[in-house]
Amino acid sequence: MNTPSASLRTADFFPLCIAALVSVLVNYGGTFVLVFQAAGLAGLTPAQTASWVWAVSIGVGVTGILLSWRYREPIITAWSTPGAAFLATVMPFTPYGEVIGAYMLSALGFMLLGLSGAFEKLVRMIPAGIAAGLLAGILLQFGVNAFGGASADPLLVITMVIAYAILKRYTSRFAVVGILLVGLAMLIAQQRVDFSAIHLSLAMPVFQTPQFSLHALLGVALPLFTITLTGQYMPGMLVLRNDGFKTSANPILGVTGLGSLLMAPFGAHAFNVAAITAAICTGPDAHPDPRKRYIAGLACGVFYILVGTFGVTLATLFMILPKAFITTLAGLALLGTIGGSLAHAMSDARTRETALITFLATAANITLLGVGGAFWGLLAGLGAHALIHGRLRPRATSPTH
Repeated sequence: MNTPSASLRTADFFPLCIAALVSVLVNYGGTFVLVFQAAGLAGLTPAQTASWVWAVSIGVGVTGILLSWRYREPIITAWSTPGAAFLATVMPFTPYGEVIGAYMLSALGFMLLGLSGAFEKLVRMIPAGIAAGLLAGILLQFGVNAFGGASADPLLVITMVIAYAILKRYTSRFAVVGILLVGLAMLIAQQRVDFSAIHLSLAMPVFQTPQFSLHALLGVALPLFTITLTGQYMPGMLVLRNDGFKTSANPILGVTGLGSLLMAPFGAHAFNVAAITAAICTGPDAHPDPRKRYIAGLACGVFYILVGTFGVTLATLFMILPKAFITTLAGLALLGTIGGSLAHAMSDARTRETALITFLATAANITLLGVGGAFWGLLAGLGAHALIHGRLRPRATSPTH
């Protein structure tokens, strides 16, 4: 996939940048509330909370730009969403300095894992059908939520769905752009969003001296590492593989781990390759030519850095948008990816049943031992595959890096 880039025209940038904007909007509007919840429960000061926002936003922006530019693939990075949810349960009972130390130990773990090459070998051993079933299962709830919001906000959701269908008929490439503009226009006309309440101010990073303890290592660092690896890195790598991108997991782990390590003293908890929001940028709906989709990775990075520069004030801008708008926008933007993943999962008759098991188990979103549904769905699919077909074998196609 890392072939010389095709010539870029101005018309190529617009849909790719819009895909990036939607990805960033969904990430902040859909999941960032977990960061604020964790910060509030931990009793962090407003300055420390703003520093956390600054650190994760700048960090994922820079790492995403570096990886997308180096490998000419849309390698979207993000903060660990399940990690933030986990931190809300432990930060109130752990000194902040020890939490920061745990972040750093977790980051070192990812760097060492990248150097070992073990994770990349594991990713290569997962059959393509199971990988596609896992991705479809992860994204299914977003597709369902695209229509589920009609119960609470019927006019907005129905209008966006109709606009999407009309735009797909006449200009498929700009369908997501259209529903973004249609939805925002409706919200402004109904006076449901008040942008005048947002006053931008530059974020100031706050350095926290890390402290290290066995309690934080076992109670914070190890669970954060495990949750991020199984809930973010694994599905994130499979998103890239599902859309034909072959960059090894090793440099991705190394760069995101290093970024996490450098930004940890300012509050950042964990960076990783994105999964759900990345799927908005990695598939054909972002651009028909896969060689040009790395532009979406660069644009995501720029948007993240812009949000980070203004910290809480600009992040709050995304969070004031109604939930129905965010879920409908995300679900419609991911329809093509969901359909493509299901088609890919069911295409091989030999692995169709195990892919279906993976899809259903992942969609069930089982949470056991603090680990989310993506891991258990993958485990169910791989277990069924091993029992039916025998041991796993690495794929014939090896990464280019």
